[in-house]
Parts: sequence; structure tokens; C-alpha cells
Amino acid sequence: MGAGFASTDRFLVELRSSKLRPGYVLVGDEIFLYERCRRAVLDAFVPPDLRDFCLSDIDLAETNIFEALDRAQTPSLMAPFQVLFIRNLKQLYTRGAKKDEFTAIDGYFRSPNPQALLIFVADHLRIPSDPRRMDMTDKDRYERIRETLGDHCGIVELARVDEADALRWLLAEAEKQQIKVEQDAARELVDALGVDMMLIASEFEKLTLYVGPKKLITLGDVETMVLAAKQRSLYELTDAISAKDKQRALMLLEGLLNASDGGEDAAIGHLYMLARTFRQMLVILEKNVRDSRAIWQALWQGFRMPPFAAEDLIRQARRYKSKRELTRALRLIARADLELRSQPPDKKLVLERLVMNLASELKPAQLVADSTQYAMEL
Repeated sequence: MGAGFASTDRFLVELRSSKLRPGYVLVGDEIFLYERCRRAVLDAFVPPDLRDFCLSDIDLAETNIFEALDRAQTPSLMAPFQVLFIRNLKQLYTRGAKKDEFTAIDGYFRSPNPQALLIFVADHLRIPSDPRRMDMTDKDRYERIRETLGDHCGIVELARVDEADALRWLLAEAEKQQIKVEQDAARELVDALGVDMMLIASEFEKLTLYVGPKKLITLGDVETMVLAAKQRSLYELTDAISAKDKQRALMLLEGLLNASDGGEDAAIGHLYMLARTFRQMLVILEKNVRDSRAIWQALWQGFRMPPFAAEDLIRQARRYKSKRELTRALRLIARADLELRSQPPDKKLVLERLVMNLASELKPAQLVADSTQYAMEL
């Protein structure tokens, strides 16, 4: 597995070795990797019948670090080993220097309880799949954590997973379960869900139940089971755009963003789906498709929409008077994609501006001007 999983893989190896450290810091907001680490810790040190006695979930917004350290230092009468997950670590880095708190932490780790494991959770940072693109504020926060806890604790990076790692994980998971996944199906699943690992894992589980004994997941299975739910709201958005209803389009965009984490990967995922839908409309217009029966001949396998959307998309495509309008829309989406990948200060603003442009009424002269500008950019 690549860089997205490397840090957590090392942590999982340490859990099973004699090199276990008294504390670790899970840095980053990738919830899938956090859950992976937590499950491994529970499996290794928390027997289900002793869970109430040896597992503590502590929130530093409610319990101060002195109480947490006291609990870690005090042997449990009911369990041979204790695990403490200490969340909201950002509380130690806000409102004052916290000198006493860090002195107490330093004192604990100079003589830690060998029968306790402390897991600090720093999910107020976001580590992108390429750490060089980390936000400056998050870089400063990360450096502060290293300075204060790095000597005592192992640092486990929960970085966002990139597309290549997500594909590798999916194919490896399928092999474990003796399920074959077509390469195109795996890629479609990862692309459609914006490389959101929690969603990918959840949808993969649904797909395994759906295909049952045949143990084969095809591109058609992904289109039927996964894309349908995600695309319903997307087709509502393209309906508002094609109807030139800016207010409704912006409201629907807001709904899409609220349903995702709003990060770079999710934003690029939305753009991918928008581009795909506009390309489908372009083919529908080019081939003069007028009913859903003809659409399956016009669109090839791997490029089809869920059955429920066929009539809607034909209606939306026919609102455009020429192919030039649709190719202009695709150019606008491509430019927004480039802008998102160059780390703009406000990703939501990029998407809102795109939707406003897509939903604007244009005069023929503007179409010509757009085409000329695009040619010059190339």
C-alpha cells in the first residue's frame, strides 16, 4: 500500500510487536484510517468482556489533561491493561501557553504506566494525500504537536488517501473476500465517490451483498448500486442549471457540499460527476436521442446513467440549442478543475462561481468570445 496507508500500517505492526510506545498521536482527519487504527487497538488490548473496565474515551473539552493522566497512572483493579483515547487535542494548543499541562504530560511519560496506552487524537488537522500541499496553519499546528509530544509519543499520520491507494485497498479487500472486481468497476467506484474511503468501504460492502454468490462486481453493478443515490441530487443540480435557475442551482450545490466533507477530493468528485453528465448530454444532443429506449444505443457501457435518470437527462439536454453551449460548459468545468487542484483559498467559491456561469443565459456573441478565449489559452 502507498503513502496514504504507510503510517497506519507501521502503527499496526508496532501494536503486535515488543516496540509498543506508551503513547501515540493520531494526526489528521481521515476518519477511515482513524477507525482502522482504533479497531486494531481494541482487538489487541480490549477484550469485549472487559471493555467497560479497560477502555476510556476522554474529551479534553470536558475532562482536563490532569484527570486523564491520573486515570492512566492508576492501575485498574478489574483489567490488566488500560487504553485511553484522548480526543480534542486542540484544547491543549488554544487559550494560553498551557505550561502546567505540558509539564504534567512530560512528567507522566518520564515514568509511564507500563499497563496503559494513551492515544491522542488530533483530528483538527487535515493532511492531504500530498503533504507538500498542507495548509500553512495545519503545518504550524503539526509542528507544535511534534515539538510537545513527538519525543514521548509515536506520530501516526492519518493523511487523505489518493486514488491509486484507494484502488489498491479496494482490490486487496476484494481478494481477501475472494471477490473479483473488474478494473473499470473499481476505478468507477473510487472516482464516483471522490476518493472518500469511508464511502468506498461502505459501498463495497453493499456491492458484495448485492452480487452474492457470483462473487464478481462489474461496472454495471457499480452503476446500478452506487451511482444512483449519488447522482439523484446531481441530476437535480444539472436540471436547475439547464433551466437557468441560478437560485435553485446554488441551493442544490449547497446541499451537495453539506452532504460531503467539503474538502478538495469531494469538490473534485463533484466536478467529475458534472463533467460526466454534461458529456452525456452532448452525446444525446449530437445523436438526437429523443426517448430512453434509444439512449442505451447512443451511450456505451461504462458511460450510461442509472435508468431513473434517462428521461430527465434527455429533457435537460434538449434545453440546449447547440453543441457549442455544452462544449462551453465542459470548458468551464475543466477550468474549475484546474483551479481546485491549484489549492485556491476557498473551494466552495470556485464551485459557486462555476454554477453561476453554467446557469447564466448567454448571447451568441458571448459563445464566440468564449471559444476564441479558450483557443488562445490552448
